[in-house]
Amino acid sequence: MYSSKEQLEKIAHYLTAYMKIPYFQDDTIPGKVLEKIISLVHGGKQLPTYDYVDVCIPGKIGWQVKSTKEDTPLTWKRAKIANSEFLIKKSEEIGKTKELGDAIIDFCNHHASQSIKLYNLEEIWYSRLIMFKDNTAIYFERLLCTKDKTNIFDKEDYEWRWSIQKKAIKKEQLSAFHGVNKKTKIKAFAWHGKGENQLHFSAEKNWWPEVEKPSKVGEIRYSKDGHAIAFKLPSESEKVSWDELTSFLNRTI
Repeated sequence: MYSSKEQLEKIAHYLTAYMKIPYFQDDTIPGKVLEKIISLVHGGKQLPTYDYVDVCIPGKIGWQVKSTKEDTPLTWKRAKIANSEFLIKKSEEIGKTKELGDAIIDFCNHHASQSIKLYNLEEIWYSRLIMFKDNTAIYFERLLCTKDKTNIFDKEDYEWRWSIQKKAIKKEQLSAFHGVNKKTKIKAFAWHGKGENQLHFSAEKNWWPEVEKPSKVGEIRYSKDGHAIAFKLPSESEKVSWDELTSFLNRTI
């Protein structure tokens, strides 16, 4: 269930309007904002839970929603693995990493499967916004799984190893558990199970579509298949001023 051209244009319109609001902090679009927009555009429900899907139409479609800047590591989930202390200790032995790696992939697949059952979904889609340093953004969608094929990742595609522990300026950084694609030999996952359990999915960049970037705000460019868009976000000088915003809000009271 890809968004239609009209729906993609609405998503770009809402995001562009949001970025015209003056900011107290860093210019970014939180995932919760994108979730709300997806729920509005598709007539879905934004879920105030930690289920796998962030937005859904119960009985039909669910969306896993992500929004980050281009250079921000993508956290797929906080992967709290059962019996992790035992599995970590075992994985530090030579040739004994597979059991922990399989448990991480199983965790990801099971979490999605749970949401399919809980909300009686036909499909789960990936809804993704990437913000670039040149004030452009790309939005794309991707089918993740269906009720007949619930696995997103195949654990046989990866081999696992611990990274070398690093020393930062002020403290020592704990080693991460890396899942490497067997075919490409490129790191796909990094699980920080010795810390806060974040599972970073670096291979997600392989999903990014090629879309020509526009030159001005309001212009939208489409990918060749029509399922991804690139659009220009307002620069700092193009944002609404605080005086304009407060005057507008006061007129509506």
